[in-house]
Amino acid sequence: MAHTGRPNPYFKNLNAKLAATPMILTALVIFVGCSAWTVIYSFSASRSLPVNEFVGLAQYERLFRTSRWDKSVENIAIYGVVSLVFSLVVGFVLAAFMDQKIRFENTFRTIYLYPFALSFIVTGLVWQWILNPSFGLQQSVRDLGWEGFTFDLIAHRDTVLYALLIAGLWQGTGFVMALMLAGLRSVDEEIWKATRVDGIPKWKTYIFVVIPMMRGVFITTLVIIASGIVRLYDLVVALTRGGPGIASEVPAKYVYDFMFERGNVGQALAASTVMLTTVLIILIPWVYFEYGKKKHG
Repeated sequence: MAHTGRPNPYFKNLNAKLAATPMILTALVIFVGCSAWTVIYSFSASRSLPVNEFVGLAQYERLFRTSRWDKSVENIAIYGVVSLVFSLVVGFVLAAFMDQKIRFENTFRTIYLYPFALSFIVTGLVWQWILNPSFGLQQSVRDLGWEGFTFDLIAHRDTVLYALLIAGLWQGTGFVMALMLAGLRSVDEEIWKATRVDGIPKWKTYIFVVIPMMRGVFITTLVIIASGIVRLYDLVVALTRGGPGIASEVPAKYVYDFMFERGNVGQALAASTVMLTTVLIILIPWVYFEYGKKKHG
């Protein structure tokens, strides 16, 4: 057989592949291995330590009969939808405002981004002080003479979730603005010139021209926001500790409490598996439509 002289594709970029191999193997062992371990032992009767006593779907039946888990799912769903919509809309509006080459742009950008430099623990503690009815914003305004002023979101079951949303959006919206601004700055100036020549209003240019061009930026931002929502824990612990009662409970806190405080590993792993399954249900179709269609197209 004649030698074609074509290089073997498996040896293309061989040095880069070899350099990435340890990282890939580590990720596979840690992520896939730990995920498999979590799923397997979620069917066990493990308490303080994992045991090989398997009980079928008992942990899941208990999980879905627990009002605390139902409340945590409801809270994360509400928090997630509001966070996604608000941060994307407001982040894009702020980025569009910053893209007008305004004066003191660096100052405004620093102000918007500063909260993101703080950890969720710090953010939670700061907003806990601000929202505390006894010495926070409510008491400060009352001391100024407005005795009837009320702003005690963290003190009531019906409003405590709004306190979490305020703190979370205060911290994260500036980062979304920065991502959107980077996307806007990548738009070719010729496009803006063409729309101005054609007399297209600027708001229509943003909606029908610029936003479709920024599809990749929106998808990246969406993934980053969604990952933060799924693992929401430290903000809840610092701000409300899941209270009053279980009014601000979230799945990640449910898992942590059953794993380390209540000594029920099986129940914690069942909750973790449900969270993992939910993420995969959302992720797999997106990966297929994003990359599968391109490959077969």
